[in-house]
Amino acid sequence: MDQRLDDLSRWASAEIKRFADAEISANVETVSGDASFRRYFRMTFRDRSWILVDAPPAHEDCGRFIRIATAWHKAGVRVPGVIAVDTERGFMLLEDFGNQLLWGRLHREGIRLDEISGLYQVAIDQLLHLQSVKPDALPPYDATLLYNEMALFRDWLCQKQLAMELTDAELELLESVFQTLIANILAQPVVTVHRDYHSRNLMVLSDNELGIIDFQDAVAGAPTYDLMSLLRDSYVRWPTEVVDELMAYYWQKARQQGVYLGGWEQLVQDADWMGLQRQIKVAGIFARLNLRDGKAAYLADIPNTVRYLRDAAGRYEEFAPFCQWLDKRFLPALAQLSEQP
Repeated sequence: MDQRLDDLSRWASAEIKRFADAEISANVETVSGDASFRRYFRMTFRDRSWILVDAPPAHEDCGRFIRIATAWHKAGVRVPGVIAVDTERGFMLLEDFGNQLLWGRLHREGIRLDEISGLYQVAIDQLLHLQSVKPDALPPYDATLLYNEMALFRDWLCQKQLAMELTDAELELLESVFQTLIANILAQPVVTVHRDYHSRNLMVLSDNELGIIDFQDAVAGAPTYDLMSLLRDSYVRWPTEVVDELMAYYWQKARQQGVYLGGWEQLVQDADWMGLQRQIKVAGIFARLNLRDGKAAYLADIPNTVRYLRDAAGRYEEFAPFCQWLDKRFLPALAQLSEQP
């Protein structure tokens, strides 16, 4: 018996009755879980549907979600409307954006590269709109947060998941990489950052625009973070020339809108180095999701994430020792993990 789901369903039905002035006998189905403690359900009644969110207060902050959703919705960003919320119990009733993830549309049979580029351009346009929203009320993506995220790679992936016994020299190498990345990232402009802006958090809406979900961890930080989340998505990979064209599309529009005024070469480096931070973090998170939360499916996404990491690091002399370490120590250990049944 799922008592929280029963309670959530009864609460949502009562809220819908209150604002719609109608008795409903609705069906509830699971939509998804994600890389957190939240669960999502769809409640349907005749031709209407709503999203129910179970966000246990011990682990999730509904209040933060509501504050961000309200501010972004007011600014014209396509986020779900908040219909009702019970912060004490961690229940939310939201507008339903449907069930078509951008990820699914991108993988539709027979889709052409020009169609894929078109969808990403829509995503970039929405991202630039988001980045134009003032981040004043958001916590800073500061050195401590950036560092703690990268430490997940060292602690959860290297030492716990792969059982690597890191020497003092190896720990110093990782520390140097972390500090080098942090210095570059903190020198970049500061904008609103979704912090998980990728193909599984964007919904294709009925008007072919994209709706944004899973934004409760938003911060004020570098504009290249969400760009790399989108274009170097752990869950998908596109030809380099397609990604480069989309980077140029972003750069031209970002300059016009005053979001990012640096030159092209500066954007490429800033994006690469921001991407390195994100890929280091995400690879560590995937290991933690497996070991701590029992979500083993995320292990399959580590190799693609690490490939992005190695490719970007290999373009810069500053990371030559790190690349040597990846090749000689880390990648062989990761290969053994991939070979396990």
